Amino acid sequence: MGRNLQSGGKLRPIDLARRHGLSTQAVRNYEEAGVLPAAARTAHGYRTYTPLHARALRAFLALVPGHGHRTATAVMRAVNEGAADEAFRLIDESHAQLLRDRETLRAVERALRDLSPRADTAASRPRRTFIGPLAEELGIRTATLRKWEAAGLVRPRRDPLTGYRVYDEADVRDARLVHQLRRGGHLLEQIAPLIAQVRTAGGLEPLEGALREWHGRLSARGRAMLSGAAELEAYLRERG
Repeated sequence: MGRNLQSGGKLRPIDLARRHGLSTQAVRNYEEAGVLPAAARTAHGYRTYTPLHARALRAFLALVPGHGHRTATAVMRAVNEGAADEAFRLIDESHAQLLRDRETLRAVERALRDLSPRADTAASRPRRTFIGPLAEELGIRTATLRKWEAAGLVRPRRDPLTGYRVYDEADVRDARLVHQLRRGGHLLEQIAPLIAQVRTAGGLEPLEGALREWHGRLSARGRAMLSGAAELEAYLRERG
């Protein structure tokens, strides 16, 4: 099992750390988290690693850009525990999330087309809704809508009799757009100028630029997943 790598000599924590630009504490932390197989110990209790550990660490660091730290950790832990099927399931979930994010991007692009002044039919299709139903429609908490309101991203008016927030068609449009952009990884401070441009009409170029950047990030994630898969396959092959 991994005979070629394991016979390649012993490595100290500092050797493994320097090879990957990490601290020795980070290497120890990764071992404790299950990212690396358990290290052997010298008679004096010092950890000793092998090239197989270096391969495991390389696989983990390659998985992180595409899958995130948490999923990459869970994948490596599953592999090191002999639960390869669980590792594959986690990777499948991550790929499914990337697909959902691509679908979200397409939804935002459709929203962009709908935001042109000519396509805006808020006046012809009047709509009124309240914070609870809108939050349920978007799949978020009412507190999230209040946070967006505090940031100026949605501007519902208040009913003069009840004091309840009332969202008209334009407010719903803005809330949907904010929700989609948040799903794409944009921060509230990044979204604010885009919403302002949408409101003033004719200012859609910044939003189009944001979507191009989003396309780039998703493509980068997809390529990173391919790189991570190659390194993980190499590690699995060495483990035997």
